[in-house]
Formats: sequence, C-alpha cells, structure tokens
Amino acid sequence: MSAHASVPYMTLDPEVEAAIRLDRANDWQNPHAFRDADALRRLDNPHDDATLVRPAFVRDIEKILNIPAYNRYADKTQVFSFAEHDDICRRGLHVQLVSRVARTIGTALGLNTDLIEAIALSHDLGHTPFGHAGERFLSKVYHAHTGRYFNHNVQSVRVMDQLYPRNISLQTLDGALCHNGEFAQQVLERGTTATFAQLDELYEGCCVDEQVIGTLRPSTLEGCVVRVSDMIAYLGKDRSDAQAMGVLPDLDGFHTTVMGAGNAQIINNLTVDIINNSYRQDRISMSPDMFQDVKVAKRQNYQIIYLQEGMVDETSNVVEEMFTDLYERLRADLLAGDESSPIFAHHISRLCASSRTLTPETYLAESVDQVVVDYLSSMTDSYFHALHKHLFPAKERNIHLRAYCDDLR
Repeated sequence: MSAHASVPYMTLDPEVEAAIRLDRANDWQNPHAFRDADALRRLDNPHDDATLVRPAFVRDIEKILNIPAYNRYADKTQVFSFAEHDDICRRGLHVQLVSRVARTIGTALGLNTDLIEAIALSHDLGHTPFGHAGERFLSKVYHAHTGRYFNHNVQSVRVMDQLYPRNISLQTLDGALCHNGEFAQQVLERGTTATFAQLDELYEGCCVDEQVIGTLRPSTLEGCVVRVSDMIAYLGKDRSDAQAMGVLPDLDGFHTTVMGAGNAQIINNLTVDIINNSYRQDRISMSPDMFQDVKVAKRQNYQIIYLQEGMVDETSNVVEEMFTDLYERLRADLLAGDESSPIFAHHISRLCASSRTLTPETYLAESVDQVVVDYLSSMTDSYFHALHKHLFPAKERNIHLRAYCDDLR
C-alpha cells in the first residue's frame, strides 16, 4: 500500500459543524465578512452604484469577465509550457478552480462570496506567458533597463486599474495584489489597506523593492481565503497534470501526514482543516500539522515536478533569450516611433480601442519600458512564439514541443 493511501479524508469537527448549522438556522452574519455597502471605487460614478440585481462585487465580476485580458487566460501556461494536450490546466481553468475552492471555504465561514469570486477570477490577469519562468525572464530584462521589478500580481492590478480601467473596487484590487500564494503561512491576518493611496503605495513598493512582495497581506478575509485557495488549487492539480502528461507514473513520491497526496484529497483536507481552524475567527488559519504538510508538499512538487518536467526547464535558456530578443526589438521600435511594429499595430492600437479611457498619446507618454512590459505580459504562449518567429525568422530556436500525435509515431 502506498504511504499516502493511509491518509483519510477529513470531515468537519463535530463542534464546528454544529456551530455552523446553528448559526445558519439563526441567520447569523459574520461580523468579519466584507459588506457590499463598504466597497470603495476610485471614481464616484453613478453607473457603478450597486443595485439589487447587480451588487457591488457582482459588478466587479462582470467587468473582469469582459476585458480582453481575461479571455487570454485560455492560452497561458500553468505549468507545462510546451505541450499540446487538451486535458492539462491552463490559467483559465486555474482561476476557476481557485474561485471554486475559495467560495466553498467562504460560504462555510459566512464571508462575501461575490468578493471572493471577483478576486479569484482577476488575480492572474497580469500573468506572463510561460508561467512563473516567463515572469522571471521578463522581470530580469525589465530590471536591467529600469532597476524596477515585474511581478504578475502587480500587473494584474495595472490591467484592471490602468490599462482597462473599469472602476474596479479597492477590495478586489487589494485581493489581487496580495494574493501571492507562493508564500505559505499558517495564519493569514488581514492587512490594513483602506484607501487607494495606500494601495498605490504598496503597488509602487513592489516595483522598486523585491522584498515588499513578502510583506503583503490581503485586507479582507475574502482576500485571505483566495490567497490560500490559490495554493490549494495548484498543489494537487499540478500533480494530476504531471500524471496526464505521462511524466509522473504515480503519487508514491509524495508523502504527507494529514493532507494526502492526490488532488481531490488535498482539496478536501485543506478545505476542511481551514474551516475547522477559522470559523468565527478574524483570521484564516490551518492546523500546525496541515501547515507542515503544505510546506512539504510544495517542496516535493518543486523537486519531483517543476525541476524535472514542469515549466520550461528543458528550454529555459532559449525562452529567456526569446524574451530578451522581443523586449529589445519592441523597445527599439517604440523609441524609433515605428508604427509598422507589432507594438503599435497589435498592442497600442488594440489596447486603446478597448480601454475606454487610454489614448495613444497618453499611453505613449508613459515609460517606454512599461509599455513593452504591458505588451509582453499580455501575450499568450502561442502568440509569443508566433511573434518571435515573425520578427526573427532567421533565428533557429530549438524548442521541443510535445505534439498531440508524438506518442503515435
């Protein structure tokens, strides 16, 4: 029997379950839930006022779903970058999984599930092609030119707040900025961001100091739930994808004491543990044993999946060179004012047409490097590869693509 097979599926603590049932029967309202009436927006626009049909954060959800960046999730890598495979997770599915897990936890805790959904669906809008490897490559070349750092969570806020400004609420923006699930914590306490000035200060801090990311805390419990759910959603799904890809025969290399090893068990046990430890609390917590398992699981995923098969390990040097090629070429085109360049034809003109408020003149007044970063981070994996081939046809890039029919040859 596998070591992980003996780990049981957890159920709610009987006292917690009884409390939830009693509270629901008595119409208890969680005093720590964020109220729709307290949603803040940059602009006092009557069109954005909440209604019975479209409450405050439902409006955010609808705005998010209808910006072009959301549609591009469908072809952005989660882990496996160079594989034609219809059953592995792309970022579009990932944000839906995060939303589902987070709403399950939020419902049990009596939180605002509309705010949870808005944060979950928007948290990766600024993500680069090729996952976290692409994020590192883009930040490296951006930093070399500007001394600033690129982070996908910061870019997600920029997408919603500046590039496609739809007057999204402070609470949704804060949740997206502070979602970074790479930093596991046993207890998530709320931050103190209560104004747009504070949000803007944190945003800028992340760009100039790479240590600031590690200090971010969502300022709502809903944001805290999304942050932990981001981790829950990928821990087991990445293992499922590795199995679907045929690079991970079984889960025997994963060992935990209470969390389990498979995707369904990880989701169930982490969800139950968090509810057990967070109900009626002003923070989101997991038990010490579960937190220890999470740290172990993240390390095991890194060693068994990411270093071996995931992301762009086999072709990382090539992809980094491609990021540099495109960055330098597009930057030069922008400085030269070459309107035949893709950065004008495919990015600036389309962005300004969809943005509602940006014009080419105002956008071009921004930093050249920021415009290039906006373009590169917005690309899907396929578009990035196609654009590089278009601009550098003479360059042979030896990227190994696992094609649909490779196994039939």
